[in-house]
Amino acid sequence: MSVVKRGGVYHLRRRVPVRFKSVEDRTSVYVSLKTDSETMANAKAPMVWERLVKAWEDALAGQTGDSVKKFEQAQKLAVASGFEYMGSAQVAELPIKDLLARVEAIEAGVANTNVQANAVLGGVERPKIKVSKALEMYWDLTKLDIQNKSPDQVRRWINPRKKAVKNFILVCGDKPIDEITQDDMFDFRDWWEVRILDEGVTGQTANKDFIHLRSVLKTVNSKKRLQIVLPNEKISLPETEPKERPPKVTSVKVV
Repeated sequence: MSVVKRGGVYHLRRRVPVRFKSVEDRTSVYVSLKTDSETMANAKAPMVWERLVKAWEDALAGQTGDSVKKFEQAQKLAVASGFEYMGSAQVAELPIKDLLARVEAIEAGVANTNVQANAVLGGVERPKIKVSKALEMYWDLTKLDIQNKSPDQVRRWINPRKKAVKNFILVCGDKPIDEITQDDMFDFRDWWEVRILDEGVTGQTANKDFIHLRSVLKTVNSKKRLQIVLPNEKISLPETEPKERPPKVTSVKVV
């Protein structure tokens, strides 16, 4: 493990293992350890190297065309390089000092275009995850929530969420979650309003759909670190019981 000082700051310098050639263009890495203390640098270097190796391993696993895996790999590699992952538009708006720090982190490498450059400079596009796919991902992301539930409790926990997503897709289509607009949510509310008036269902039933749908979207967005700005304007409906319609009065002909 080689630790060298450059510009008053220690860096990790090490050759990239041959097995990562398909996901890393550089033959060696040069990563800032963000400290001027040699003792601290030697303590941090193994952890930084471990994160880099893990990111490369994830990159190998993500070479299947799975956009979600590639995005996650880019996030991990950005962190391993000492930065939070940001999209290219966000990176471009960074203060010049912060932008140069990202550029310098990859300029030390042999190649200009490589996996780390895409990760550090936001070159990996956010995956397009449709609502139906988000629901599939949601089950894996919420295993902790149901670990102590009985099979019947799990069923009663799953079904309302499936119903909410199914209803939303029926109204707005199975669109990518980053394309869901506030108007889509208003359309969903309007659809429920019609059902309340025509079918006698309650506002409470509609509000449960809104809650479960938002739970799915917010959980996937936050746990997958997608950085999507989801619609958040209030759409809940009054939960009062619908009034019973008065019985129809038929006229009586007097003879």
